[in-house]
Amino acid sequence: MVAMETVTNSDCYALDEETGMYVDLRETDAGLKYLYDNGISLKVSGIIRPKEDAVSTMLSGSIGYTSALTEYIIEQSKDSAAVEAQLKDPSTDIFTGLPFQESTADLTDTQKETAFREYISGLDENGKAEAYVQIMSIPTQEQIDEAVSQSVESMTRADMEEMLYQGLSQQAGLSESEIREYVSAMSDNDLSKLFTQIAQEQFRTQYAAQVQEEMNSMSTQQLSAALDMMMERYTTEQCASYYDEVLIFSESSYEDNLQKLGYVDLDNPSSINIYASSFENKEVIEQAIADYNAEADDLEQIQYTDYVGLMMSSVTSIINAITYVLIAFVAVSLIVSSIMIGVITLISVQERTKEIGILRAIGASKRNVSSMFNAETLIIGFTSGTLGVLITYLLCIPINMILHHFTGINALNAYLPPGIAVVLILISMALTLFSGIIPSRSAAKKDPVVALRTE
Repeated sequence: MVAMETVTNSDCYALDEETGMYVDLRETDAGLKYLYDNGISLKVSGIIRPKEDAVSTMLSGSIGYTSALTEYIIEQSKDSAAVEAQLKDPSTDIFTGLPFQESTADLTDTQKETAFREYISGLDENGKAEAYVQIMSIPTQEQIDEAVSQSVESMTRADMEEMLYQGLSQQAGLSESEIREYVSAMSDNDLSKLFTQIAQEQFRTQYAAQVQEEMNSMSTQQLSAALDMMMERYTTEQCASYYDEVLIFSESSYEDNLQKLGYVDLDNPSSINIYASSFENKEVIEQAIADYNAEADDLEQIQYTDYVGLMMSSVTSIINAITYVLIAFVAVSLIVSSIMIGVITLISVQERTKEIGILRAIGASKRNVSSMFNAETLIIGFTSGTLGVLITYLLCIPINMILHHFTGINALNAYLPPGIAVVLILISMALTLFSGIIPSRSAAKKDPVVALRTE
């Protein structure tokens, strides 16, 4: 047994009483030592590693935990102070104190106003001065529309194209020929919209630079006092607008923070792994999922990946390709064999012409002669098919010994089922019968008089 220590993600974060934020203890040597000294003691029960000569393995080199340990760590993380603090306030980042950008979409204007006023009241004098300059640097929509409309009305399409050439060459980094081709292909409406957007951005930048230049002469105290006075005049709509423009949001998200803290909700898993004990059970699971998806909405349908099915599909494709090649070789062999049987039967007919004449002379009909040769070909087919099956059964013994020796899989065996063996014999008889049809008919059509004269 080997002892080791583990530390949960949530234990790595502690509350800073001065800032009210949670800090990462791993960023300091003292914090690391504290985590190591207070870690969860574990015991290594065993080490599993693949054989040196193994071609493929199921082990990925990670540490395997028991389900009891996994559930214990999940419960420990769920009960930690950091996780509880983040769950209690889903709109604020517990590491930075900043609001999450994603949470603002569900806020009403009144809630944004309240959050904005709380944010401003928590700033110091320098922070209020910076916020006031930033607020005053935001032009109203009426100012933007008026400035842009004046510039657009006084410009022709050629003037707009020329200004777009200059603006896009600086922002997009494209060549002049590419920009001119792109702008020239625009319709008047699309060109006007693009020019309006660029003009609005330029006006905002120029307006902010002008305001900041004008306010450079004011002291920090004057700017802070001006903001306090203006806060009493701002309407709900203005506060909601400034909330989106002025507030600094967290670069993280609520889900990212919970993941960083190691929080796991067992009732809401992101994915589930299902292991079937057999291929039959795997098909039962697939059918159950298909039945559920048939009645569920598109957003509620279960999406799954059948890894075994993908691997088996690849293996099946390879096996099918090999099978088709073998079938082609076998087909060629069967065709050649059938032709040879037909040739041999035809030669036999030619050599036994006098015998055929005697049979016809003593009363044998054309059908009797044809049946005789067909019976001979059937006997040949039965004998050859039976001999091939017996040889196959005998060859399976050394083949299985070789497979067991090189693969080490005793369950892997070459085997010819009795039913398949009977089918192969019947196929052999059918092929030989088909090959002997033409020669047998040729023998039945011979004239008895001509046949008797043949030496």
